[in-house]
Amino acid sequence: MLFNIMQYIRDGEYASLFIQMAALLFVVFCTLPVHEYAHARMAVKLGDDTPRLAGRLTLRPMAHIDPIGAIMIFLVGFGYAKPVPVNIHNLKNGRKSFALVAFAGPLANLIMALIFLLCRNAVGAVNALAGLPTAVYTVLYLFFDFAAGINISLAVFNLIPVPPLDGSRILTLILPNKYYYTLMKYERYIMIGMFVLLWTGILTYPLNLLSGLVSAAFEWLTGLPFRFIKG
Repeated sequence: MLFNIMQYIRDGEYASLFIQMAALLFVVFCTLPVHEYAHARMAVKLGDDTPRLAGRLTLRPMAHIDPIGAIMIFLVGFGYAKPVPVNIHNLKNGRKSFALVAFAGPLANLIMALIFLLCRNAVGAVNALAGLPTAVYTVLYLFFDFAAGINISLAVFNLIPVPPLDGSRILTLILPNKYYYTLMKYERYIMIGMFVLLWTGILTYPLNLLSGLVSAAFEWLTGLPFRFIKG
């Protein structure tokens, strides 16, 4: 992500830079809260009132934003928000419910990515049929495209099965308690190691590869209605 920003500056593509920064800000202040709200809503629905009591059953950005996680989005395109507190003992079906709560956040990102891609394709279709002003078309198309890509990246990143990411919570379905709690003890150090791997680019390549595969599938899916329209 930082490389893209520097590339835009070097090439003098300030319009693209502005649009990508606007999409990043939108994701941090609008879609990250939706991600965390999805966790909170699912937990409350499944019997745990802890997120509501902690003030996390809300879409207010400042209730969810983690400064370091937000900065990571701008630097490497992957990041996180404050984890929603959940008491597994309050959930109706224990581990299964805990895994559903964990998956609700990435699922929200994937749904938003689909919506953004549909909006992007709709802008392209309107432009092809009626002709939009070039500036309007470029801003809308690139904004929706960037926003969709970032949401897909966030979903893929959060599904990595290491703490404190959502994927580690899903591990409760398959890992015995003693191994799971041992893993969680080293959460802080694992996160530092992950940040180093992202910063050096070692982890960025496989994450970008996975994100690209998801993007390709979503591109095909969201393009179907518009292919029928053209047909």
